[in-house]
Amino acid sequence: MDSDTTADDLARALSRVGLGDRTAFEAVYRLSASRLYGVCLRVLSDRAEAEDVLQEVFTTVWHKAAQFDASRASAATWLGTIARNRAIDRLRAAPPSVQHAPLELAEEVVDAGASPSADAERSADRGRLGECLGKLDARRRQLIRVAFFEGATYEELAVRVGSPLGSVKSWIRRGLLQLRECLER
Repeated sequence: MDSDTTADDLARALSRVGLGDRTAFEAVYRLSASRLYGVCLRVLSDRAEAEDVLQEVFTTVWHKAAQFDASRASAATWLGTIARNRAIDRLRAAPPSVQHAPLELAEEVVDAGASPSADAERSADRGRLGECLGKLDARRRQLIRVAFFEGATYEELAVRVGSPLGSVKSWIRRGLLQLRECLER
């Protein structure tokens, strides 16, 4: 069955649910439950909560299906909006998940951040790396920046600069050797 047929079936079934048709309600559930569960799960990130909200969604659908207007939105959009709104409502109603510890325990909490000396060292290293990158010729510097800071592959770089893959690899390798030599001084 193609997606247009499924969308039409869903809209027809949803309209019949508005008239109290239980068989049509089963069809709506069968055609949309997995997608609506995905919507709930994306918002809530908790399977049990998403399942609870999904049940609320279908209760709402049963009671409000008569309000569905196919000229204003598709059935999938109408159902998805209900699911998303119910999930957001659940998220807002949830108590804060972080429990606050007594103030006396503050000394025992380890700071996961870097120490000031580690920050200073990292800053100095960044400065040295910038200086050494500045000593490379422009082509090698740009290839290394794009490869290592933007995550481009050698193949992507070869296409970008219009050069053979082997040449790009050689330029980057030579540039990295120059960088290492500069940084070791």
